[in-house]
Amino acid sequence: MNLDLSFAHKDHFELFGLPRTFALDRPLLDQLYRDVQARVHPDKYARAGDADRRVAMQWATQVNEAYQTLLDPVKRARYLLHLEGHDPRIETNTAMPAEFLIEQMEMREAVAEARAGADVDALEDMHRRVRKDMAARQSELAQALDVQHDYPHAGEVVRRLMFDQKLLAEVDAALEAVEA
Repeated sequence: MNLDLSFAHKDHFELFGLPRTFALDRPLLDQLYRDVQARVHPDKYARAGDADRRVAMQWATQVNEAYQTLLDPVKRARYLLHLEGHDPRIETNTAMPAEFLIEQMEMREAVAEARAGADVDALEDMHRRVRKDMAARQSELAQALDVQHDYPHAGEVVRRLMFDQKLLAEVDAALEAVEA
């Protein structure tokens, strides 16, 4: 039994037969992931030779990695920027607008206060606000990447979205601690 390697050198989007865009159909991605995973799952090659089993394991790993990348908006945006040859210098570019940083600090202080005061309502409000901000940034990313092809701006939005993800994790941790 030889493993079909027809998709050996495809990027994550090609692997699932998706267009190279930030905006994507999540249910379709989920279905395509299941379809591709079924073709390369190591269990399907349990009786195959060692080489085919190793290749199947590598492919299953690559398919999982591709799915996880496309599933996460930040990872997907960073991957698209990489494919377009744009390095947003996320690890080294720490410059952010002052008003954005002040807003982030104020939100973190509000989270700490709400957590200390066991204010579930305030934390739930913050959760909704951060989710709303993240949705707006994702729409902004879709516009910057898919329509305008403004990769420097998309890189800036990715960095803001990363801050939002961390803030959301803090809000969620505070909610979990208060509700425990």
